[in-house]
Amino acid sequence: MTSYFDEHDCEPTNPEEQYRQNALLELARSLMQGLDIDSGWMDASDWDQRLPPPASKTVVQNLPLHRITPQQADKGLKCPVCLLEFEEEETVREMPCKHLFHSSCILPWLGKTNSCPLCRFELPTDNPDYEEFKKDKQPKRDIGLLLATDAQLPSRT
Repeated sequence: MTSYFDEHDCEPTNPEEQYRQNALLELARSLMQGLDIDSGWMDASDWDQRLPPPASKTVVQNLPLHRITPQQADKGLKCPVCLLEFEEEETVREMPCKHLFHSSCILPWLGKTNSCPLCRFELPTDNPDYEEFKKDKQPKRDIGLLLATDAQLPSRT
């Protein structure tokens, strides 16, 4: 399996540059949420309503903690959010999808949205409306997968 950077023919940014970019994005988000901006055709309140809610506080608190093994440290395993290598014996959080993150990276993320930053695996939320929406959405997704699989099967005639 190729890495994201190989697949897109690009290089990862250095951590200092990534920090600056993240700070600018956070500033832009704060400005959009805190100011009464006439956005014309774009209704920001409608846009916010379509974003998934934060992950359930109970689920986030119960994410397993793991210590980085010497083998993982030797492989240069990195936190996908900050792109810094994990140190040997460092404690990290593991998502249900098995991705590992620094607590200081994943906890703020899950405080804003309910999905893994890498694979978009969704954790449960404390929002009953969103959970109902997910239940309604699942059968449609399953039907789409069945149709896609059916289309790939050879015809039986």
